[in-house]
Amino acid sequence: MRYDLLAGAAQPAVSSIVMRPPCILVFDSGVGGLTVHEEIARARPDARFVYAADDAAFPYGALGEDALRGRVMAVMERLIARFSPDLVVVACNTASTIVLPALRARFAIPFVGTVPAVKAAAAASASRIIAVLATPGTVARDYTRELINSFASDCEVALVGSTRLASLAEAHLRGEPVDDAAIAAEIAPCFIERRRGDGRVARTDVISLSCTHYPLLRARFEALAPWPVRFIDPAPAIARRVGQLLGPAMSHGAGGTAHAVFTSGRGVTQRLRAAFSARGFSGLEAQEEALALN
Repeated sequence: MRYDLLAGAAQPAVSSIVMRPPCILVFDSGVGGLTVHEEIARARPDARFVYAADDAAFPYGALGEDALRGRVMAVMERLIARFSPDLVVVACNTASTIVLPALRARFAIPFVGTVPAVKAAAAASASRIIAVLATPGTVARDYTRELINSFASDCEVALVGSTRLASLAEAHLRGEPVDDAAIAAEIAPCFIERRRGDGRVARTDVISLSCTHYPLLRARFEALAPWPVRFIDPAPAIARRVGQLLGPAMSHGAGGTAHAVFTSGRGVTQRLRAAFSARGFSGLEAQEEALALN
């Protein structure tokens, strides 16, 4: 069964009941969701944002499905009780495919999820060779294969599950050195060449960045790619869906605010604090969550 993860389920549009700047909770296991936050903040600069990073359990791909479902449900209970968001964005492909149906059943607010941009990649490809660059968990999901069968059945699709890119992106944003060779090795399987029957060579021409961490390294990907390709980021589609649910930004009143919460904060450095500050965050706190991971 394929869920519409981008949709807000059956809940009404928030704009019909909220006559004030909304509170938007953006949730991820780490800092990858910042790429989604930036797009949404451009569309709703009046909103009050809470960015929640469950870094105590990063990376989510290391957890089994039952453990991940229990973890996210427990953390979300606390976040919603504390911040009372009008809408939640689950800015993580892995969590979206596993936990979103349970979240929508439990809470009476809209949830917007994150999906691999397979449809957009196939639509943009001239060579009909595309790649889905994701985590191993997303690559293994039936949901991802259903997307390919539905929207890219006429394409050759390279499913590339990187075990290191999310951590490399986190290190990059913390200001730690990240070796070009390490990044190049992770993206190399995306680049495919095929000689057609007429003698022409076809190559991968579109890559779906199917983990919200990966756009943090987009400039490095472009510099290290063996040939030019189009990289597709899911964040603009997520921001559009949020806009559909919340409506346009309010033209009156004060500008929005942004606050970040980490469940551990072990990897929070001055460089990372500066990165959040540069994106408009006025505060960043770490609060240990005494939650079982099994």
